Formats: sequence, structure tokens, C-alpha cells
Amino acid sequence: MIKKSLSTGKKMNINFEDRLHKIPLRITDTTLRDAHQSLWATRMRTDDMLRVIDVIDNIGYYSLECWGGATFDVCLRFLRENPWERLRQIKAKAKNTPLQMLLRGQNLVGYRNYADDVVDRFVALACENGIDIFRIFDALNDTRNLEAAIKAVKKHGGHAQGTLCYTISKVHTVEKYVSYAKEQVALGIDSLCIKDMAGILSPISAERLVKGLVAELNIPIQLHCHASSGMAMATYVEGVRAGAGAIDCAISSMAGFSSQPPVETMDAIFAETNYSADLDIKALERVARYFNELAPQRQHGSSSLPFIDPGILVHQIPGGMISNFRSQLAMQQALDKLPEVLEEVARVREDLGFPPLVTPTSQIVGTQAVMNVIAGERYKIVPNEVKDYVRGKYGRSPVPISKSFIARILGAEKPIRHRPADNLKPMLPKATDGIDPKLLDHEEDIISYVLLPEPALQFFMWRALPPEQRPETPADLELKKMQAEQDKTSVTQINGNNGMSEPSAAQVAQPIPLPMNVPDIASELLEKIEGLTLEELIFRKGNFRIALRPSEITNTTAATSVSLPIQTITPAAPPQKPVPEAKVPPVKPAEAAPAAYSKTIDAPFVGTLYLSPGPGKSCFIKENDTVDAGVKVCIVEAMKLFNEITAPKRCRIVKILASDGQAVEKGQQLIGIEEL
Repeated sequence: MIKKSLSTGKKMNINFEDRLHKIPLRITDTTLRDAHQSLWATRMRTDDMLRVIDVIDNIGYYSLECWGGATFDVCLRFLRENPWERLRQIKAKAKNTPLQMLLRGQNLVGYRNYADDVVDRFVALACENGIDIFRIFDALNDTRNLEAAIKAVKKHGGHAQGTLCYTISKVHTVEKYVSYAKEQVALGIDSLCIKDMAGILSPISAERLVKGLVAELNIPIQLHCHASSGMAMATYVEGVRAGAGAIDCAISSMAGFSSQPPVETMDAIFAETNYSADLDIKALERVARYFNELAPQRQHGSSSLPFIDPGILVHQIPGGMISNFRSQLAMQQALDKLPEVLEEVARVREDLGFPPLVTPTSQIVGTQAVMNVIAGERYKIVPNEVKDYVRGKYGRSPVPISKSFIARILGAEKPIRHRPADNLKPMLPKATDGIDPKLLDHEEDIISYVLLPEPALQFFMWRALPPEQRPETPADLELKKMQAEQDKTSVTQINGNNGMSEPSAAQVAQPIPLPMNVPDIASELLEKIEGLTLEELIFRKGNFRIALRPSEITNTTAATSVSLPIQTITPAAPPQKPVPEAKVPPVKPAEAAPAAYSKTIDAPFVGTLYLSPGPGKSCFIKENDTVDAGVKVCIVEAMKLFNEITAPKRCRIVKILASDGQAVEKGQQLIGIEEL
């Protein structure tokens, strides 16, 4: 049924002004996958979906994108949910609308290439559990990384939608994209999606690209755009006019920002043309209201996002990547360097052959840019993932990387020229090695473990506990922390006639003098202090904050219902008594500590130190070892990438100053050395 409904590409590719035929516009709803991934850090729960899925299923969508992307990882790692069970439950309730997922080609739903046997079995189980349409993409548009996934989808009866990851560079022309598309058509795709993950596809460029594809292909074209730059709605109009027959949208309460355009708006725009999605407006209203009410419990700072980010048209960095930059730089105490990082991204991207910025290349390019800026020297530190990219293990870059740059990163090592997955042996025969079989309930668990071993194992162990003994999920703990921070910073405002009036000068509470011994007698505080009701008392490193409000007052002058604002008072430190000069002991000069080592290897940034390549494996170095310059001595994991730390010169390892798995600060001494 699905293939039949999708195979009418030529009918869709008519001129916008042709009113002879009413052509239905197909809309894919992204609310259950990309929308909350973009706005809520992928924190939507399965129960959230199940409470409204029956209404969504009757709206009249072409498909529901509800699986894949980051949802698989987040289900296991943060929500403690089984992503396969989520899919089964959605399928059981969605009887009318095909289900769709986002598949990262040879990476599936992980962050590295997996062997072909894993790709085939994953796709087979996804089909069995309810996925109808597979949107398959590769970050580099390397068709070789799509072969196994497309073959598996066709083999197991799914709809294989190819993908063009859209980016802008001097080499990404319409002709180049058409060439990519033809390669995918040769592999047997049923339709093609233009994936504009950053919101940088302009209306005119969309018209030109779609027309170029329509002229050369005989398959339907779909548009996927993020609303970050503000162009997406106009881009959809021009793209459909040029021949695209389907677009991606999200319900209005989950649209905009770095999500997709609102479905209600697009439905209204196209209702006045010979294209009409013919959706159930009443059902849309119910769904919009539902997610609007749910948002305060799930969003992670999305309310602070700018509605439009024109800067993305310059740096081309997706909204989620920008937020990662901010958090990474804040962790490194270098948030002021964000403008430099954004400029460095463009330079790193050119060095790496102009890859589109989408998972995982967005992380690879972005983290290298951050490290270049923080280190103060370009490529002084190169993560393993960047080295693997240059080695060709992620695929073929859009533009060949220069030989001089390859030599700088790899030395004498030569990159591979073949399909990266050709180096991988079948993984399924040894898939369950190292895991207790009692933790596995279904075959799907084996696949989850192969793809994401650590988060899958954490979930299996959590699931094995009796329900009453299971600790709170990481996502619930996040939510509690977020709510606590909001409560801590909130201030009670004075309510006027309608709750909107400003407080008068008489109503504003004045600073309240507190006895200096309040911190010492905090444990004995009852409900009141000098006529004040205690609201909050927080101690931090010897200092404290106390929130107070006046108790009920019975005199006629103040016998009103006015609620004064809670004030936060930080008492000054008690005055120090002067010490008689005669009793002050003479200050002796500090004696220098004996040097145990002449120099140290320090942490280049905040992260986690690893002294060995993995549990149970020997350390890279041990004390009294002699190592040559450039030899790996440890790894500091930072910003989701692993960064090898090497000996600066030939030296002897005198002392290891930090432990394996320890969190380290920038500049912290890790290893004491003696240069030889």
C-alpha cells in the first residue's frame, strides 16, 4: 500500500499554476521524533505519545516519523525505556498512518559503522515491529554507506527513501546533488528526501534543486527543513511549486525554532492552491493543545531559544550544535570564545573537505574547532574521531582532503579508498559476548547491545530490578533538578488588580537586619525569626542565603492581604577583631617543596582521564617507563570525543598524578615526567 501511494512522482511534479488537477500534498509529521529531538533534547516519553497517538493517527498525515535518530539512544540512556517496545506500542494504536524512521545508513541509530549482518538484522526487526518507511542518509552523502541499508529495506519489504544532506559550499552544486541522487536511484530507492538539517535551503535554491532532480529522476521528492533561519515555509512553497510532493512539518506547539514549520500554517497556505493536504483541523487543535500543556514538563530550555537565528545562514551550524558549543565552552570556562569557534568551524570544515554538518560530522567538525580555539594552536590536539575521518573510516569527503593536511594528521599513514564497512567482520556471532544472557528478553535486546553497549547494559540492569527497587531514571532526575533550579530562582511577585500591576514603593520589602549568629543557630530555627516566617535557608561554603517574608500582622495599619515579595538576604561577614601587633608572629618565607619531577603533562581541557584503552586492559604507560616524543600516554574524553595525550619529548614517567576515570580540570597535572 505504501509503495503504491508513493509511486505517483510524475503526477506530483506539475506546474503550480496548473489548476486542472487537485494534487494531494503529502505531509509527514515529525512531532514524535525530530520536533522533540530539536526542542526537548529528545525527552518525550512513550506514555506522552500513547495518550495522543489515536488523535494523531486520524489527522490524515502521509506518515508519522516516530523512531530513529537520537530517540533510540535517549530511550535507553536517559528514559530507561525499550525503544523497540515504544515502536510496538505506537504501531498497535496507529492503524491508519504509515510509521517512518530516520536511519543513519551504515551507522543505523549509533555513531559508528556496523557490519552488514547487523544492518540487515536491524532493518528486519524494525520492519517486523512496525516501521514502514526508512529515511536513509549518510552525513557525507557517500552512497557506499547507504548500500547495505537500502538493500536490507528492499529485502524486508519496507519503503526505502534516499536522502540528500543539504549544505552550501563551493562544490555543492545542483549538478553534484543530482549526481548523488542518481547513485541512490541505481541502488533502488523508492523516493528521495532533501534533508536541510540547518535551515539554510533558500526558496530560490529549493526551486532550482527540485527542478534539477525532477528533470533527471522518476521518483517522488520530499522536503525536510528546519525553521531556524525563518526561510523554511517559503522554501516549502517554492519547492512544491517546483515539483516536490511531500513536506515535513510538526504540530504548531512543537514547531519553529530549530524544529520544523507548523503543520497548521502549511496546510492553510496550500489549501488555497491546487495542492491540499486535507487534514482534520479539529484533530490538529486537540494535538496542539496537548503538547502545549505537556511542554513545561519536558522542554529543556527551549523557551530561551531565539525564534529566528539569521547567523545560521553564515556559519551553517544547526541549532542543536550551537547549544552544544555553548555547553562545551561553558564547561571549559571559555564561553566568551564562541565567536572564535564559529569562525573556526568554517576553516575546519574546509580542511576536512566541506562535509555537511549533521550527525556525526557536526560533532567531529565542531569539537575540533572548539579544541583548536581552546588550545590556542590549530590541530595541537586531534581527537581519534577526527583521525578516523581523515583515514576515510567515515566515508568519502565531498572534496578530497589535501595531501599536506592528511600528512599533518596521520603522518605516513595512508587513508583507505574502499567502502569503510568492508573492513568489518560479521558482528552477530559474538554479539552477546560479555553480557549475562539472563539480562536479555528478546532478540531486539541483542541488537540494542551491539549498537549501544553501555546504555543498553545500563537499561537491562535497571529493567532486571523489581519495579519498586528501580532508581529514578536519569531523565526524571534531570527534570527534578531543572524544577528545583527554577524554584530557587523564582521570586514571588506582588499581585495587583489583575496580577499585572507594579509594586508601590511602600510595598517593596526593605533589607532586613539579621543577627550575626543566624548561621550558628540554624538548626534551632523554628518557624519564625523576629516576626518573620522562614521560607528558605541555604548554606554554601560558609556563606548562606535566607528567604523570609513578614508573618501575619494584626494591627489595623497593615491588616491587608497584600503579599510582599520574598527577599533573599546575604548577611555580611562579621567584623574581625584587630589582633594586637605585638602578638602577631613574624612571617617566615615559605620553603619550596622538593621537586619530584622536572615537568608535567597537563590536561588541555576539562574532561575525563583514561589511563588505559578499556576495562581490564593494561595502561598506556606506568611509572619509570621511558617513552619517545609523540607516544600516547593517556586519553582525555571531552565533548563526546576521545583525545589522545602524547609525550611532548622523550621522557621518563616519574609519577602518575591522577587516577583512571577521574574527572579532571583544564591545566590539571596528570603525569610527572623527566625529560631525557
